[in-house]
Formats: sequence, C-alpha cells, structure tokens
Amino acid sequence: MNQPEMQLPAGAFIDPQGGNRAEIERLVDRFVAHALDFLTSAADHPPMPAESPLPEVPGLPEEPADIDEILAGLDLLVRGSMNTASPGCIGHMDPMPTTISMLGEFITATLNNNMFTLEMSPAFSRLEDRLLREFGRFFGLGERSGGMLTGAGGIANLEALTVARNVAFDVQKHGLLGLERQPVIFASDVAHMSLQKATMLLGLGTDAVIPVASDADSRMIPEKLEAAIRHAREAGQAPFAVVATVGTTTTGNIDPLPEIGRIARDEQLWFHVDAAYGGGVFFSDAQRWRMDGVEQADSLTFNPQKWLYVTKTCAMALFRDYSLLNRYFRIGASYTRDAGDFINLGEIGVQGTRHADVLKLWLTLQQIGRQGFARLIDHGCELAERVAHEAEQRPYLELAGRPEMNIAVFRGCPDWLPAGAWDDWNTRLQESLLRDENIFVSLPLYRGHRWLRVILLNPYTDDSVIERLFERVDAFATP
Repeated sequence: MNQPEMQLPAGAFIDPQGGNRAEIERLVDRFVAHALDFLTSAADHPPMPAESPLPEVPGLPEEPADIDEILAGLDLLVRGSMNTASPGCIGHMDPMPTTISMLGEFITATLNNNMFTLEMSPAFSRLEDRLLREFGRFFGLGERSGGMLTGAGGIANLEALTVARNVAFDVQKHGLLGLERQPVIFASDVAHMSLQKATMLLGLGTDAVIPVASDADSRMIPEKLEAAIRHAREAGQAPFAVVATVGTTTTGNIDPLPEIGRIARDEQLWFHVDAAYGGGVFFSDAQRWRMDGVEQADSLTFNPQKWLYVTKTCAMALFRDYSLLNRYFRIGASYTRDAGDFINLGEIGVQGTRHADVLKLWLTLQQIGRQGFARLIDHGCELAERVAHEAEQRPYLELAGRPEMNIAVFRGCPDWLPAGAWDDWNTRLQESLLRDENIFVSLPLYRGHRWLRVILLNPYTDDSVIERLFERVDAFATP
C-alpha cells in the first residue's frame, strides 16, 4: 500500500523513490527557517521565559493538523523554553550546541539505526567503539581502555558502579542475598545525587553511599576518606569503590585525584572518577593539570553534551580494562546475530535500544578540534576568574570558593540587612538580573543558603555581559 492510498499528508514520510522530494524540501525549509529566525535573534529573547504556555490544540488529534497550525504551536513551545543560545543564559550546565552536532542529529534521525547490535548499526557501532578507545587513551587510561556512550552521566555512573560491584563480589548471576556484609562506596558530601540513584538501583540502598567531608572549596578531604573506609570496615560493611568528582555540580570544584587514587589503590577499592562536567578541562593545556591523577581511574564518566557543546544527549562511560564488561556485565541476546570479534554494545550496556549519539560527537570533534576546545575552555575559565575578581571587589558579596573551571558562585551578604534576610535578597537580585538585564544565573541551595551561580559556557558571552551583570548587582545593592 503506498502513502497516498493511506490518505496521509504528502510529507508524512520521505518517499525512498523520491516521489515527494519537493514537498519534503518545502517542509524542511520552513522548519529550518523557523529555527534560524529564533537562533539568530536569540540575544534579543530572554534566557528564561516569563511563562511557558502550551499549545491549545489536542495532543492526540483525530485528523492531521495543518502545517501552519503545527508551526504556530511549535513557536509557542520554542518561546516558552530555556534559551541556551542567549549570551545571558549563564546559570546552568546546558550550552548552546555546535551547529554541526545539530545537523548530525538530523542525519542520525533520518537513518534511525539502533546501537543495540552491530547488524543494526554497522558503521556507528564501530565508530563508537573506536572513538571511545581513543578517549580512553586520551584520558590516560591505557591501551586496554574503552567504553560506550550513554543517555546521561547518571547512566554512565550506574554502568561503572555495576561493573565495580560485580568485580568485587561476583554477584552478576546469583545476586546479593548471599553476601554477609553490606557493600558500600565513598564519595564527597557534595557529589552528584546520581550515585545514590545508582546504589538504589543496584539493590544496595541509598545509604550505601557514605559521604566524605569536603573542605572549604568543596573538595573531598583525603584524610576523611581514609577514616571513613576504616570506620566502615570496623562497622562490618564491605567497601568496594571510591568516587572522585571533577566538577561538582554547584561550584565546579575538583577532588584531589592523586591522593584519592592512591588511597583507593592501597585499600584495593575500585576508583571511579565522575568527570561528567569537568572532564573538558583535559582539553586545555593551561588547565589539564587540574585532572592530574585521572590516569589512575578504573572507570570514568564524561559528558560531551556539556563542555564539548554536543547537543543532547551524549555521555560516556570509560573503563581502564574494557574486557571487564564482557566478563562482569554482558548478557547476550539470543535473537541477535553473532558479531564475531565485535561485542554488541547493547549486550554490555545498561541501555539496549539506543540512539546513535556518536555521529554528532564525531562531527563536533572534527569541526572544532582539540585546539578549538582548548580555546573555548580557556575562555570560560578566564571569564569565571573575572566574575570572582569582581565579586571580591564588593564587600557585600561573598565567594563560595576560588573557581577551578568556568563556574563562579557568590552571594550577597549586605550588612544593612539581618543575616536571615540574605536569601531573600539574593532571590530578588536573581529576578532583577533576568528582568532588567536579560541575564539568567541560577540560585542553588548550597551550605544551607541561596547562592548565585554563574556558568560561563556560551562562546558569545564576553566581558560586556560580566560588566552588565555587576552593574545591575551594584544598582540593586544601592540603598
């Protein structure tokens, strides 16, 4: 049955014989023009919408909607979304994506391959395998390293900790019931909550993540880690992994990797590095030293969807010894074709059916290159230092700590107000920045108080944005 006999819109599918190419071109042109109209004027739109109304048309219409009605609803959704392309959108770890990664996403969608098996994605599966082996060597994990892309950093953490648990206790077949001691891991008290999700899903419970105290700059204290491991063993628990963070979510700080790696090795514990955000510093010659010690990691999480500007989603789990996935994670699927020496990625990953995110990553790497990423990363770090410097010049502002990457966090502590009113003052300042300057900074709860968090990701954010930011801060602080 051909498409016209089914009474579908002429452009509902692309005719593989080219019969409706003209209709498809018109449709694509309208959507591309719509996107470009918004993106090329993104600086004129607020980084965060004042409201986000939904289209009034039904979500499940009986008959096909007119394309003009569809575009009108689309326009409403676009204008009600966070505007990551705005130079004033400096509050979250969500960058504007590279142009080529957006185009790559379109190509991937047109092919609609499934990363579950080599047969279903013959080119992309091999490209992902090769590229992630390169990433493993790039981060210093060695010639036996490799990994896979995942839908999010939390899934990468889950993958890594699952392998770590199975290596430590050999429970992938028979489960946890025979264990006499509770397995536990260690992470700083400001580590990402995806670790608790992982241990919950692993059947260990959220309490299996033992928090280790961090210092004034939100970095894990190695001596506290040693004490926590000792206390856990004395309490009858079974430590099996340590997680260090490169780029804490709120302040962007980096745990002391050399010391933590040494402790993990001495204690014979799996060493996982969650560099979901901060792993990008490794591309910068000027900043790479901050990740000294990462080469000790048994596994590593990194999200190119953040500081490598790849459109979502794109995260990865890397392993020092890639072969461990075959032994301690793989579950074969009898309905798939044998891939020979190649292991089907869906058999060794949390996800089975998976989008081919590798293309947009590969395209972005080709277009930007390592030196291009170095310049982008250095630019963000320099701007963060500028924000920190400006905050230090104002006695009524307090820094959360020295920036270690492109994140600066500060808050107002005006002495003309009681301390109990400071959170409200910072909340109103955030609202003023958005309303009066089209600048959005986030307002995380950190150490029991509200802080203003600035994340310098957008390549079009420059000194003029920082100047406007602090001009508004000064105006707001004027009694």
